[in-house]
Amino acid sequence: MRNFIKIFSVLSLFGFYNIEAQQVVKRDTLAGTELIMSMDPKVQDALESLEEKCSRTANNTTPRDSGSDESYTKPTKIYVPNRELTNAEVCRKNPRILGYKIQITTVKSNDEANEVKAYFRRRFPNLKVETDASLRPNYKILAGSYFTKQSAASDLSRVREYFKSAIAVQYRIFCAEAK
Repeated sequence: MRNFIKIFSVLSLFGFYNIEAQQVVKRDTLAGTELIMSMDPKVQDALESLEEKCSRTANNTTPRDSGSDESYTKPTKIYVPNRELTNAEVCRKNPRILGYKIQITTVKSNDEANEVKAYFRRRFPNLKVETDASLRPNYKILAGSYFTKQSAASDLSRVREYFKSAIAVQYRIFCAEAK
């Protein structure tokens, strides 16, 4: 009985791998390069019908013959300038990004954290300060929100006058609050 189950398992496994596929060559619509892929004939037929519908709506002409390259015209290339996105564009796409905060210190209790935060707020009323309790029993005291380490450098040098161990650390920040 065990041998029968083993033989049946092996045969059924090989039976699942017997799938018909054919090689299809498609042209890239932007660069015009060839793309070779293997797919089931039914899938290719479905893709061709979708391509025909798309070409009819885009060109408002009769569908092109998929076998002839003479009637095929390259679509115009879309030019995307290579530039960095502005902070406003980045914030619009993702309001919470990976930026920097100033880690003032790490303390062992919530009471100590509240004392450090109160002292920090008296010294730097214009910087937002918060507690990160993700490393319990330790608490991180973090201040500010910055896009880059360079933008945090001026505040970091002022904070280091009072907190010698302060450093800039990567942290998830809200874009709207960042400098």
